[in-house]
Amino acid sequence: MNYSPPPDTGLDILFQDQHLLVVNKPADLLSVPGRTSELKDCLATRVQNQFPDALIVHRLDMATSGIMVMALNKGMHRQLSMLFQDRQVNKTYTAIVDGQITNETGEIDLPLITDWPNRPKQKVDYEIGKPSVTRYTVLGYDAKTNTTRIELKPVTGRSHQLRVHMLSLGHAILGDRLYASPTVVNKSDRLLLHASELCFAHPSTAKKMHFISEASF
Repeated sequence: MNYSPPPDTGLDILFQDQHLLVVNKPADLLSVPGRTSELKDCLATRVQNQFPDALIVHRLDMATSGIMVMALNKGMHRQLSMLFQDRQVNKTYTAIVDGQITNETGEIDLPLITDWPNRPKQKVDYEIGKPSVTRYTVLGYDAKTNTTRIELKPVTGRSHQLRVHMLSLGHAILGDRLYASPTVVNKSDRLLLHASELCFAHPSTAKKMHFISEASF
């Protein structure tokens, strides 16, 4: 793995209290450390340099940017993990995909499983794949570049779900070095996928938390 993380310019903190922290992860930064020392630099490590007790609750793909929540103690980690496990967290992503998607809204229901000979890639498998559902809304079409800006709402949280579901429609995400054709990869110097909204009830206060992070693309 050729890993070149972005420079550490400080954390982009969207929210913090004594229980949890909400931060923006830059594109091309690992969420958690890899197995070798070269892969140590990641969002979790950068956060823990400032907040030593911080614990990772969920992950974003290395190439994906956007909102992540981290717990600041073990009790909150357990409660937040349950929210994600029970699908009590609403996630919204912004992406730019190749080609024109003609339906303004839609739902993709395709079971996914790891493509073991080609891991970490995932694939659609109707026999043993795990249920995977994504809802989408088209935000706009750029005829000049033949690309569609789209809002994605994953109902399930499978690995690479949004990337494989978009590919299955014939509209790979721009800059997707794992799944897109070389032509589509070369349309962007990064994966154009951003975790732009996160909503959940604060486990300690029951207050509805709603975070928004505009995509830089």
